[in-house]
Amino acid sequence: MLLAKNNSLQENLSRRFRRLLSQDPNGVPPWLPIVAEGDKPGLFLPSDAPWIVHADFGTLVGGIRALLMQALHPGSLTGVKNHSRYQQDPLGRLAGTIRWLTVTTFGSVDAVAGEAARVNRMHQRVTGEYQTGAGELKSYRAADEDLLLWVHIAFMESFLVAHQFYSAQPIPSGDAATGADNYVGQWSRSVEPLGLTNVPMTEAELEKLIAEIYQSGQLSKTPDTESVIKFIQYPPLPATAKPVYRLLFEAAVVSLRPEFRELLGLKAKSRWLIIPITRAVLKIMRWAIGPESPIEDAARARLIRARVWSPK
Repeated sequence: MLLAKNNSLQENLSRRFRRLLSQDPNGVPPWLPIVAEGDKPGLFLPSDAPWIVHADFGTLVGGIRALLMQALHPGSLTGVKNHSRYQQDPLGRLAGTIRWLTVTTFGSVDAVAGEAARVNRMHQRVTGEYQTGAGELKSYRAADEDLLLWVHIAFMESFLVAHQFYSAQPIPSGDAATGADNYVGQWSRSVEPLGLTNVPMTEAELEKLIAEIYQSGQLSKTPDTESVIKFIQYPPLPATAKPVYRLLFEAAVVSLRPEFRELLGLKAKSRWLIIPITRAVLKIMRWAIGPESPIEDAARARLIRARVWSPK
């Protein structure tokens, strides 16, 4: 009887959680059929680093951190502010980002190509001008290589750092020197369909590139930075989700470099408090929602049909 009650509770919590992230009333992500269909392999296997990292709940912190990192670049900040629905429909925009990440990680090569085409079409409409840190006006397109590169490394570093800070699951190293190097190198494949090929392939290259971009003065605080950061900090979420989100936001801030926190006007809470509490809360969330993952299950079933993977 107790086991049945626990299973029922987990199913209910899982449905609510997925409903919030996917914006589907039944809690079934609309991109589930895209991941499930076909009999072709994808970019990654269940043993690969991106699969391991993106299946973990540390991505909840990584996603917030990635938005903060994007806000450091006035070009990507302006693109989000002027060409996204983040204020009118923040959860809808979040669902769109989750869709790209999920399909690219777990979908077939055909699904990845289709998702990349969708993103590329969206990028064609995102154009305008932004004010650089030096006060100059600069024209931009979302498809510009420098903006694509910053968004890529902002996401990649954020998910990697969040995993390193808040997840217990080790990242497989594969043929690379470390798990982090393996993740950076493997995830580089995700942006090839977007037209980005010259990207970091190791953790050291990633850190070096971020430092170079910062030192070049490309990252800066603009008049729009504060309003966007405030929105990321206090989004219009359901009341029941706000306390957990607040913790996840603080966890993201703690994991940022000090110079980036200063640019964004953010102060970190005590690491000795935020890190263990976040780890514990993410672990509880995983337990409460249960081990089932419809997306991963569908992806594994497709890989079995493709005869490129089999369960041990």
